[in-house]
Order: sequence, then structure tokens, then C-alpha cells
Amino acid sequence: MDVQLTADQKAFVRQAIETGRYAREEDAVREAMTLWEDRERARAEILAAVDLAEASFAGGGGRTITQNSMRELAREVKQRGRARLASEKQSRSR
Repeated sequence: MDVQLTADQKAFVRQAIETGRYAREEDAVREAMTLWEDRERARAEILAAVDLAEASFAGGGGRTITQNSMRELAREVKQRGRARLASEKQSRSR
């Protein structure tokens, strides 16, 4: 595949090579493509989650929002976050 970069893009790649960030133009372009792929995968996952949430909502799913339900949700999120941090600490100490 033959791709033509703009003058600014070429200068950006040259600068990355000159500063030692990349050894070759291909390396810089390959990383840019990898980042783009990652972003597009994340975007697709978000869109799928939104579709799932909309379908759940249309089917009667969801929560009634009250002060108490918001407090409970916050408590659940904090609890999951603390459990995740503890798990990560254990993994690093091994």
C-alpha cells in the first residue's frame, strides 16, 4: 500500500526519528496504525455497550434514581475499586 503523508505529517515522523523515538518511518506509521486500531476497537466496544444499555432500557431494565440509590451506587463503585486496588497490589507483590 502506498500512502502519501502531508508535509506536516512527514516532518512529524522525521522529528520522531531524529530524536530517537523511532528507528524508521515504518515504525512510526505502524505505531500510529496500532493506536488507531486500539481507539476504533474501544469505540466499537462503547457503541456495543450503548446498544446493549438501550435495549435493556427499552425492555424495562434500568434503575430508578433517588438519593438513596445514588449513595448505594457510589458505595458499590468504591467497594469494587478498593477490591481491584487490593488485587493489583497483591499481584505486584508476588
